[in-house]
Amino acid sequence: MEVDSKVGAYLQTQQREAPAELTHFFTEFEDLYERKIWHQLTKLVETFINIPEAAPFRIGIYNEFVRDWQKYMNKVKLVLFALAAARQFDSISAAAEFMEKIAKDVDQPESQEAHALALLESAHFRLLLNDLDSTRDTLEKCQRMVESFATVDPVIYASFYRVCADYYKAKAAFGQYYKNALLLLACIDIQELSHEDRVQRAYDLSIAALLSDTIYNFGDLLSHPIIDALKGTEHEWMVALLLAFNAGDIGKFESLTGSLHAQPLLVQQEAFLQQKIRLMALIESMFKRQGTGARTIPFSVVSAETKMPVGEIEHLVMKALSLGLIRGGIDQVGQQITVQWVQPRYLGKDQIKNLVDRLMQWEGRVNETAQQMSQTTPELFA
Repeated sequence: MEVDSKVGAYLQTQQREAPAELTHFFTEFEDLYERKIWHQLTKLVETFINIPEAAPFRIGIYNEFVRDWQKYMNKVKLVLFALAAARQFDSISAAAEFMEKIAKDVDQPESQEAHALALLESAHFRLLLNDLDSTRDTLEKCQRMVESFATVDPVIYASFYRVCADYYKAKAAFGQYYKNALLLLACIDIQELSHEDRVQRAYDLSIAALLSDTIYNFGDLLSHPIIDALKGTEHEWMVALLLAFNAGDIGKFESLTGSLHAQPLLVQQEAFLQQKIRLMALIESMFKRQGTGARTIPFSVVSAETKMPVGEIEHLVMKALSLGLIRGGIDQVGQQITVQWVQPRYLGKDQIKNLVDRLMQWEGRVNETAQQMSQTTPELFA
């Protein structure tokens, strides 16, 4: 096959003008194109566009080369190549319009996954333009599409959850951001993210966990490798803050309040954080007593452990009950709480030690009971 004159001219020009470390790619592009080895050519182009040094060539590669043989390639790959080019545009608006055109080009019955991916990436650019309504409409449409697919390429799930997370971040919907950002991390290899991206994602997740009024279990975040990105950075105090909340450690929280001033959002929500740490302290207090036989706790004890006046304990417990953090009842006359269930927890080392101690106490009581029974009814143990 003769190389198309326009394509050939472009590739040969790049062979002469590209940096030495990239020249061989254009030579191989020409060879594979001439021999019609489309799958290998697609893989080689994918390798090329992911090289940071190749960034200045991404628009040209797409417009002058990829478009010529796009009908022979996987359409999801085509959209990813177009996206790589769009990210080099000087205008975000132009990038959004470009991806919308790509979405129309691949809107065929056999390439609906690619169509969804292109729509999602156009929504991402619209979101950067603060067009929240358009982004929401596209996300709703793409959610219906993705749910209808028999199988879904992980790259499409990753795109969906990333755009959802960014949308909810813009809306300051902390709980929804937290959910979608964690789902995104389940779809990607976080080592492929830059260090800066890992730090930013961990920081945003930490803020969302703290400020969401629906998240009282930080286990998914604290056990995820992404949280390690904050260590050794100016945001390392955030890890200590999360651990303080997870353990319901009011003293530790109060020692870190000075660091809150580094984040205006936390300062604005300090009253909410004060209530949340006391709810976490209440949960921790109830959790420590599970299995000890002490299911009824006086208001005075809860007051001491949550550092709240006795007169405010009933309201705190009612809040915990309404959020489903505990199950039980309140004895207003007797000024005590009866707890039947506590929300499962992510356990730190001290909490695990506490659990081990409780198991040992339980084992001791079981042995004691068995010994008493063997003494009073020896015939049962003969």
